[in-house]
Amino acid sequence: MDKKRLVFIIIFIVAVIALGYGMYRVFFARPEARPSAPSAPLTEGPAGPGAFPTAGAGERQPGEAAGEGALPTGVERPIDTFRPAPAAAREAKVVETAVIDPTVTPGGNVQFYNQNDGKFYRLAADGSSQELSDEVFYNVQNIEWSPNQNEAIIEYPDGANIYYDFATKRQTTLPKHWEDFSFSAAGDQIAAKSIGFSPENRWLVAADPDGANVKFVEPLGNNASKVTVDWSPNRQVVALSRTGAPLGADRQEVLLVGLNGENFRSLIVEGRGFQSQWSTGGQQLLYSVYNANSEFKPELWITDAAGDSIGANRRPLLLNTWAEKCAFVNESALYCAVPNRLEIGAGFQPTLADNTPDTLYKIDLRTGRKTPVQLDSAHVIDKIFLTPDGRGLHFTDKASDGVFQVNL
Repeated sequence: MDKKRLVFIIIFIVAVIALGYGMYRVFFARPEARPSAPSAPLTEGPAGPGAFPTAGAGERQPGEAAGEGALPTGVERPIDTFRPAPAAAREAKVVETAVIDPTVTPGGNVQFYNQNDGKFYRLAADGSSQELSDEVFYNVQNIEWSPNQNEAIIEYPDGANIYYDFATKRQTTLPKHWEDFSFSAAGDQIAAKSIGFSPENRWLVAADPDGANVKFVEPLGNNASKVTVDWSPNRQVVALSRTGAPLGADRQEVLLVGLNGENFRSLIVEGRGFQSQWSTGGQQLLYSVYNANSEFKPELWITDAAGDSIGANRRPLLLNTWAEKCAFVNESALYCAVPNRLEIGAGFQPTLADNTPDTLYKIDLRTGRKTPVQLDSAHVIDKIFLTPDGRGLHFTDKASDGVFQVNL
């Protein structure tokens, strides 16, 4: 009897050990490592290292299905692919008062409208302010400067518009129903929207700066709000119209309007909220749009925009900001102010960024390199404008009156 009990006890102990080992193998033991196949060597893309990604019209875009039954692939959207040490800068506030639409003359001098006294001024080389005219212009709302900087279209809140020549002090009243003015590169013509009471009397027009020799360029009808009057530096394009073929919620066709009915190629842009800016020679167009993939934050793109190359070399700059916060140095470089943080949906409501400081970047359009410019203090940058030689940068700040200067 004792021998049978001992046998049962031994069998029980062996069974418990076997069961415990089996549970360990199933639930806790790590699988044996298998040798992996050697990875393929990294190769450069066709454009070489440091180049921008390109997006050709009609090609499959990131996030689109690869074929029937295939799932879209996730896409990383880095804000900056290159972060060198910030470039040193010397910052100074050169104008203290509240200003409207400052600009830089061909000689590199800042000139502006002083909201406090209603006069126009130009900064001299010694930093002093000199009156452009002794005439007072009360309650100016907007100024469109001629490229020669001696003339301007001055707009008032009640819709009144005047052309003023600061050299001769000649003043001419322009039609009150004209708006959204743009000078040609030579300053010898202006373009504007002529908004009549009925849709059939609404036109894109061109004229002499004083309003003489009016030419009706294109009818606007009910689409005036979709047209941006912006004369290109090469004088080929007088306006950009978001009235192309419907392409869905996240794409649209933008038409380029010439002065003489030219049949230019159109642009396909990946989003809404289109804002644009011409390069210094008019060969390229910088623009910002937002879409679902960007969480409805504005994204910068650039494309060729002259002659048969319109729409070619279209590529994202991988920066979330608006085109109006940028300024071109030349055809291969520009500066942009990029908010340090943007809320989802900022493209719909740009005022969400009105209290967000910016980082100022210099962007090399040939390589894609983005170099931050170190400022002395935080700024919510509104507009940027450069001296003709590209060595001096000026900007206005949404949170502070005046004009700031950065020596580059």
